[in-house]
Amino acid sequence: MESKLNWGILGTATIAKNQIILAIKNSKYGNLSAIASRNINEAKKVSIEYDIQKYYGSYEELLSDKEINAIYIPLPNHLHISYAIKSLENGKNVLVEKPIGLNSSEVKELITTSKRFPKLKIMEAFMYRFHPQWIKTKEIIQRGEIGILKLIQSSFSFFDDNPSSIVNKKEFGGGSLMDIGCYPVSLSNFIFGNLPKTIYATNELHSKFNIDISTTCILEYENGLSQFFSSIQMEEHQNVKIFGTEGMIEFELPFNPHKDKISQIFLTKNNIKQKIEFDICDQYEIQIDHFYEAVLKNKSLPITLVDSLNNMIVIDKIFESAKSGKRIFL
Repeated sequence: MESKLNWGILGTATIAKNQIILAIKNSKYGNLSAIASRNINEAKKVSIEYDIQKYYGSYEELLSDKEINAIYIPLPNHLHISYAIKSLENGKNVLVEKPIGLNSSEVKELITTSKRFPKLKIMEAFMYRFHPQWIKTKEIIQRGEIGILKLIQSSFSFFDDNPSSIVNKKEFGGGSLMDIGCYPVSLSNFIFGNLPKTIYATNELHSKFNIDISTTCILEYENGLSQFFSSIQMEEHQNVKIFGTEGMIEFELPFNPHKDKISQIFLTKNNIKQKIEFDICDQYEIQIDHFYEAVLKNKSLPITLVDSLNNMIVIDKIFESAKSGKRIFL
């Protein structure tokens, strides 16, 4: 393995331009070699703006570049699985944006394909999992500092009613649950360490877009509950509170902490609230370097395809519950 991973990016999505390009450039082990767009003028524009060596007018051209050994996929949700598979078939390691696919059947197809390429790594880009505040939170819970874990309350929302926005297009895998509700689903499985036993959900559907503009859900685990809502037509906000029998943890910014400010969580025990601070860091950059370490040393990835499948199974069942109006058993 080379001293750096040579990355290519499929698409010029906002998250690529605002987060991943700089994360790769600032990472210890990443080198951004190329970017592709179906609009070659857009690819050229981004390559000049961010000083990227090569640009392509199709995703297939980039995938055929022999110098690239890692692909980042920020494409619309309905293209994640197909281009993840194409990337593997072209000998590339793959970091694919969340949610990894449109449903659990797609993820199963990806898992089957990935077994043909055991030397390649593929991971869903849930960047929050790499931030020190979440690593510390997991440690606090595992040490029993808040007693027995009983309840997680979380929410994620913003407002976007633009008909042209990808989040408002059903055929692209839009809607609040797929776009941001996947975070509370992911963190619930991560913190409880397993899948829920039952799921009950309701949602509000847009009359024209036919996507959920908001979803509210209760996930019942073996020893506790997770309650959350997501919305793409509410005031921008994010929140996580984790309750145990002897304490609680609250986040300032659970999913998108500032890259230029100290992050903090609050641990409350015996009615005493303690602030725990974390040094300035970029969770996207940490994610890039962890991915390289897994590739270099052939380690297991911190987010496996089984994790991604489990998240998508829960998302499938949330949609099923909301549609049927019934509690769903796993």
